[in-house]
Amino acid sequence: MKAVLDTCVIYPTVMREMLLGAAHLGHFTPVWSARILEEWARASRKLGPAGEAQARAEIALTRANWPEAERAPNEGLQNRLWLPDVGDIHVLVTAITASADVIVTVNAKDFPKNILAEEGLDRRDPDNLLHGIWQADPMGMNTLAAQVLEEANRLSGDQWTLRALMKKARLPRLGKAVTS
Repeated sequence: MKAVLDTCVIYPTVMREMLLGAAHLGHFTPVWSARILEEWARASRKLGPAGEAQARAEIALTRANWPEAERAPNEGLQNRLWLPDVGDIHVLVTAITASADVIVTVNAKDFPKNILAEEGLDRRDPDNLLHGIWQADPMGMNTLAAQVLEEANRLSGDQWTLRALMKKARLPRLGKAVTS
């Protein structure tokens, strides 16, 4: 399965690490465009002066680790497509260009399923996608979640619990599953 990762699911660190970790385990092939990654960098500005610089470093590592994931969208498609938020059409164009199966996003209202279905696409929110992957591979996902928790605790200096970390990362179903 090819999945386009919208900016809103790769900008938050824990969500990104869980999604890319699941991809690394072979559960799907991630796809994005240069514009999606640029939106991630710009969104990081709100974290302060170092936020964008850190995001750009993480983007460089992400590109190095996933060299086949970035796709140049067919810009000619933009004129025939419609979404409620015209600023999201580039995500749909990327998905069509890459022959993706799904767009992973938390912005359901911006990607109506009926419009995506016309293009042979589905929309999934990251929590449901990752919960489904956990159902298929609980051992792999539990190990991944433990690694993400360890890194979050190391970087933050806090002592998160797995369930609390996943809830904060907007992955409550996954958090409940990996702690049961």
